Amino acid sequence: MKIVGLMSGTSYDGVDVVAAEFTRDGDTLRLRPLGHRSLDYPDDLRAEIGALLPPAATTIEAVCRLDNRLGEVFAEAAAAGVELAGGTADAVVSPGQTVFHWVEAGRVRGTLQLGAPARVAARVGVPVLHDLRSADVAAGGQGAPLVPAFDALLLDAAGGPRAALGPDGGGPRAALGRDGGAPRAALGPDGSGPRAALNLGGIANLTVVAPGAPVLGYDVGPANALLDAAARRFLDRPCDTDGARAAAGRVHDGLLALLLAEPYYAAPPPKSTGKELFHGGYLDDRLAALGEPVAADDVLATLTELTARTVADACDRHGVTEVIAAGGGVRNPTLRGRLAALGEGRWRLRTTDELGVPAQAKEAYAFALLGWLSWHGLPGAIPSVTGASRAAVLGSWTPSGPAWAATPPVPPLRLVVTP
Repeated sequence: MKIVGLMSGTSYDGVDVVAAEFTRDGDTLRLRPLGHRSLDYPDDLRAEIGALLPPAATTIEAVCRLDNRLGEVFAEAAAAGVELAGGTADAVVSPGQTVFHWVEAGRVRGTLQLGAPARVAARVGVPVLHDLRSADVAAGGQGAPLVPAFDALLLDAAGGPRAALGPDGGGPRAALGRDGGAPRAALGPDGSGPRAALNLGGIANLTVVAPGAPVLGYDVGPANALLDAAARRFLDRPCDTDGARAAAGRVHDGLLALLLAEPYYAAPPPKSTGKELFHGGYLDDRLAALGEPVAADDVLATLTELTARTVADACDRHGVTEVIAAGGGVRNPTLRGRLAALGEGRWRLRTTDELGVPAQAKEAYAFALLGWLSWHGLPGAIPSVTGASRAAVLGSWTPSGPAWAATPPVPPLRLVVTP
């Protein structure tokens, strides 16, 4: 089965698109990457998204316009994914752009992603899975993170996520290495001990798998969210390329202490967060509370340290021996170097590229996997991660023709109401 996966994260700088072929082999699901691309958003679209995100006020008109414009962008991305798949695909997973994640007192009440899935289905002519978070929220979960289902299979911990992914304790275990073999021996120095998968997008999220323990996963805090906000404010750029300005700065201890005092870090999982908390105004408030000017490079150095420190603290808390990283943050040598230094002697930092999964495209491949699970009626959310009361089959399908019918149906000519 060929599935196209899309991903537009909290950094809202563009959409990643992948094509993947899935083959079931007993209790092993094999993923063959067919290619990936990144499509950058134009500046005006990034501005349109940013103008709608909290804490900004917006209108239903603005939401409608952005929903459909994003749908057009995702439709083009999906078409590119179908090309990567060799011209045909069975389904597209388009999770949309998150514009609001409604959290009250640590509980998620709702979540909203935009991206007009009907436009995607119309463009590519295959069913489109969308709105992947709502089913988990309806079951009492956080609706995020969802990538741990992929991470847990990839890390292939003893016992794995079987109980979480299948109602009967079944469900696939995945071998995702380049050679099609199980990646277990490649993931840990001795094949044992807790391991973590780390994604450094707008938000840093961590998945921890350990033999005999439930899968654990949660949003740690900001990865690029505050860094990018600072780059826009101080540099008039979307990001600090390669962390160059952060490398030139010095960590400001007072600002770092204010940032680390954020209550979210001390809250126990399950938990999730986003731009509703970590946005430009949040940074402005902390700088104002500091009461003294801080040079731009020092702000960026301090925010880099914040991300590295909060991630490293989480890894140490779970006693992991290895961290497999992905996301845009791994391309920042300043952040990556600081993470490696903080973990030295306790855990080893690697990237998913070594396992055959491009670090930039991992989340898109993860959503392709979630599409495969939903297509087959299998849960994709892990209750031990999200806090849901049950494992939910994720998403809603927007069809494009009689995709599931054995033969094309004949339209009826009349409707008769019977008593």
